[in-house]
Amino acid sequence: MISGTGSERSMEVLCFGDSNTWGYNPADGSRYDRKTRWPCVMASDLGSGWHIVEEGLSGRTTVFEDEIEAHRRGLDAIVMLLETHWPLDLVIIMLGTNDLKCRFGVVPRDISLGWARIIKTIRERSLWFAGKAPEILLVSPPPVREVSTLNESFAGAPEKSTRFAETGRRVAQEVGCLFFDAGSTVSSSPVDGIHLSAESQIRLGHSLAEQVRGWAPR
Repeated sequence: MISGTGSERSMEVLCFGDSNTWGYNPADGSRYDRKTRWPCVMASDLGSGWHIVEEGLSGRTTVFEDEIEAHRRGLDAIVMLLETHWPLDLVIIMLGTNDLKCRFGVVPRDISLGWARIIKTIRERSLWFAGKAPEILLVSPPPVREVSTLNESFAGAPEKSTRFAETGRRVAQEVGCLFFDAGSTVSSSPVDGIHLSAESQIRLGHSLAEQVRGWAPR
């Protein structure tokens, strides 16, 4: 724990993502329970002294406005969430998969610029508040699989998503933030090619807990 005003407080972590942070079950469209969702698994591993905020929204993009699924633009949400949950010690960002929908017509470079824009916004907005800006952990999503049920909306996504880790690592180096490749520990479900199985949710939670412990100020 770190010092608060007159007393010690928990480390505050915001998990900012899309349906894979929300906990979407590809088998039936339901939401995984708290024993399964990766932010909750991470919280359990980290134990006392940590407060984890789940902020996942299905369909959320980085910076792209979706005229079909409204109110999904991550850049619009992040300022509100910073103010709602301040003070924050760490923001974990796992976005980019929905940017691959063919209606946006973007390439991996565009997605990397979206990540960088959100990171810049977090740091700039943090200047409005007492205390220092939170550390940022950029998590590149696992690559999309070629699955017939989503081929139309995500045409070309599997090939583009293989560059998530490469572009994410480069962004993290350029802006000076932490980085983790989710594809190094989990894969998208073969059921729909986009979402995580229960086993992968749990595995990702354990892996990110290790990353967070490694970062945590002593």
